[in-house]
Amino acid sequence: METKKKTVRTPEEIKKMTDRLSRIEGQIRGIKKMLEEDAYCTDIITQISAASAALSSFNRELLAKHIMGCVARDIQNNDMSSSEEIYALIKQVTK
Repeated sequence: METKKKTVRTPEEIKKMTDRLSRIEGQIRGIKKMLEEDAYCTDIITQISAASAALSSFNRELLAKHIMGCVARDIQNNDMSSSEEIYALIKQVTK
């Protein structure tokens, strides 16, 4: 039976990341409210663009932490599975 890998994060890291996700979640709720209140299309599109940029930024930061932490650790331990995993992940997120 294969065990799933995990990433241990400090309470500070978790708080910082969940705070960012909460702000993004708030942006999404705001977009939904704008739609329900018949906001002008370009205003909604502008907010969607901001939420998308925030999520992309979060994704880039998480990817960087993964490469510098998990992948680097695995390579130092001669576990090359993470290098294959990161290659597949980069292909996926850069489509």
